[in-house]
Amino acid sequence: MRHPLLLCLAGFATVLVTILAPAPISGDDGIETPWRADQRAFTSIEPIDTHAHAFKVDARFYDFLHKLHLHLVDIVVANKDDAEFNGLEPKIEAAKAFVNHSNGQAVLCTTFDPFKFSDPKFADRSVQQLNRDFAWGAVAVKIWKNVGMELRDQSGHFVMPDDARLEPIYKDIAAHGKTLIAHLAEPDSCWQPPNRNSPDYKYYSEHPEWYMYKQPDHPAKATIIQARDRILKGNPNLRVIGAHLGSLETNLDEIGRRLDRYPNFAVDVAARVAYLTIQPREKTRDFLIRYQDRILYGTDLSFSGRQNAETAEKTWEKRYEADWAYFSSRGTVEYQGRKVQALGLPAQVLSKLYHDNAVRWIPGVLPAK
Repeated sequence: MRHPLLLCLAGFATVLVTILAPAPISGDDGIETPWRADQRAFTSIEPIDTHAHAFKVDARFYDFLHKLHLHLVDIVVANKDDAEFNGLEPKIEAAKAFVNHSNGQAVLCTTFDPFKFSDPKFADRSVQQLNRDFAWGAVAVKIWKNVGMELRDQSGHFVMPDDARLEPIYKDIAAHGKTLIAHLAEPDSCWQPPNRNSPDYKYYSEHPEWYMYKQPDHPAKATIIQARDRILKGNPNLRVIGAHLGSLETNLDEIGRRLDRYPNFAVDVAARVAYLTIQPREKTRDFLIRYQDRILYGTDLSFSGRQNAETAEKTWEKRYEADWAYFSSRGTVEYQGRKVQALGLPAQVLSKLYHDNAVRWIPGVLPAK
């Protein structure tokens, strides 16, 4: 039998260890989960989501950003059929309000109105509006897929992104040291027959207006990508981030060739991580390591007046959890209902993907210290 004093000391030691041990990051039920544990690594990077769309001021949502140490590039898109905003200006103002109330957690990526393209003063007025937003604090400008896929000029011809009438805008962005975030063209599946196994099958089912397979009179994808490449070549001082893996998501070799050819070009992974998961693990991993200075993290998540903060928080956090597990873990993880092999990227690459590259490619993305 052990001496009573020893039993007492042992009990005291157990209590002391329990008190001093760091508390686990737990879920609402108090149970430690892999994501809760991974949050330590995720938040320590001070992650930057370089591709988000937020237009609603909400204290709970800002608390969520603060909890994850998360910074956002809040992107405004000029789309013709917007159910929430009547015109571009109210949308820009809503984004500015979100940024203003974020306590430094968000910055603005503004845009211009392409649907005024046929106005003889289109370029001058667009530059004037962008300069107003730069003076306010905008760090980037978005050009969207409607240029090349939807927009027509006064003659009825589709406007390509390298149209000479857009050139003053690109020159002005470069002159101000800002970044162009370019979502030009779409995934290959947009021009292909329906395929239920495609990551974008659901999107084109719900948005047939963007399904080019059913609109053969519209420009081919190659035409739009070639026009984008001419912008890169003709504006070497303009930093361009090709949104959504530069719309070359099924061919990492093609992305690599452009990164090699155009030093002013980088890409984000927003809404295209699923495409990375269906390619050979080693090829994807090697690509991300080789071009570790040219790839930025983003999601394409949104938060607007039609959503409540609690629902948005769950949706956003689920995406960050899945993406982080895929990029940082080893072994098998689940991604959008599929078992995939995680990449286990080195810590240095993760830091660049989630933070450093955003600071480099989007100057002003973090508040000045």
